[in-house]
Amino acid sequence: MRRLAILILGLMLTAISYAQQETYLTFEFMKVDNNQEAFYTETEAFWEKIHEQRVASGDIVGWDLWQLLPGGEDQGYQYLTVTVFDSPIKMMKAGEGILESGKMAYPDLSDEELEKRLNMAGGSRDLAVRLFLKVIDSTTDNFEMKPGMVATLDLMTAANGNSDAYEKAESEVFKNGHQKMIDSKMKGNWQLLKVLFPIGDQTYATHITANMYSGYDQFMKAMDYDGQESADMTKKMNEGLKTREMKFSYLANLLKMVR
Repeated sequence: MRRLAILILGLMLTAISYAQQETYLTFEFMKVDNNQEAFYTETEAFWEKIHEQRVASGDIVGWDLWQLLPGGEDQGYQYLTVTVFDSPIKMMKAGEGILESGKMAYPDLSDEELEKRLNMAGGSRDLAVRLFLKVIDSTTDNFEMKPGMVATLDLMTAANGNSDAYEKAESEVFKNGHQKMIDSKMKGNWQLLKVLFPIGDQTYATHITANMYSGYDQFMKAMDYDGQESADMTKKMNEGLKTREMKFSYLANLLKMVR
């Protein structure tokens, strides 16, 4: 009986530890001209193998490459890379160890050749915006990301700089609707991300909400979803909308991922 109690306690502690694990993200928004597309695709394929080594070394948890739609040259950014971390320190020191990971990924390249290939990345795209973020809320689901899935990324600013009010509205009001859609298999996952850096009055976004779908079929069905909320919930949602301003919304297609 004592052994059973110890085993149960161990499982509970493991579950609590897992639940307390925090996720940090680096978003890098890329501008890629039409004449750079082939070069950019080649560049990310080269970096993909390096990211595989970074995951194996424990420097990062994962890496994703997203295509942003509509994607016109005058419509914001064309691609987004997301690097996943389990520690804010690792996120801030992400540049350390890349050269070593590159050597493991491409052992046949000399140090000079490797550095040249790494530096060539800048010529394939314009890294226009980099954000450091933390996942601060998420729905309960078993959604698994895979290439081919789609997501909407909504860039938000908290009204009057009141992040607490906005985050409360998302977690206590809007999250319920997202969970209903997930339970109805109309959506895969929802997350609320908080921008840690940069911060300030001129910051383009303070938060990002990510809605994930298995593919375009599920996404289109979600567009027609009617939650049929009560009058009280509708009132709360209308009040919640006042806590933020949506700056821009992207439709994103996951092209590559490393875990």
